[in-house]
Amino acid sequence: MTGTQLAFLVVTLFTVAINVGMAAADLAGARFVLANSAQVGVPRSWLPWLAVLKLAGAAGLLLGLFDAAPRALGAAAACGLVLLYMGALGFHLRARVLYNIAFPGFYFATAVASLALIVAA
Repeated sequence: MTGTQLAFLVVTLFTVAINVGMAAADLAGARFVLANSAQVGVPRSWLPWLAVLKLAGAAGLLLGLFDAAPRALGAAAACGLVLLYMGALGFHLRARVLYNIAFPGFYFATAVASLALIVAA
């Protein structure tokens, strides 16, 4: 296993884990999720759909790790997560809620890193 392949595996599994965790928080209606979404103007009714998108992205990344799956599946999942978190960053900027913008920024960075490593691997 080369260094790029190892980085691909580690970063992808990390991205999967944090997206599953955030989807679980969305579905459970965690207090921090409800407060943050209210501050940035995301309707509460969107939370289950956002959780589904996060879970779909995580599943696509996970399936993309297997040799039997086409690499394009993982790339598409990473692209979807990049777009999802670009939207989250946009909502934060539009609402001028910048004190916690590092969180969607971090999730965005992991999705971008996963995409870059999929392309490189």
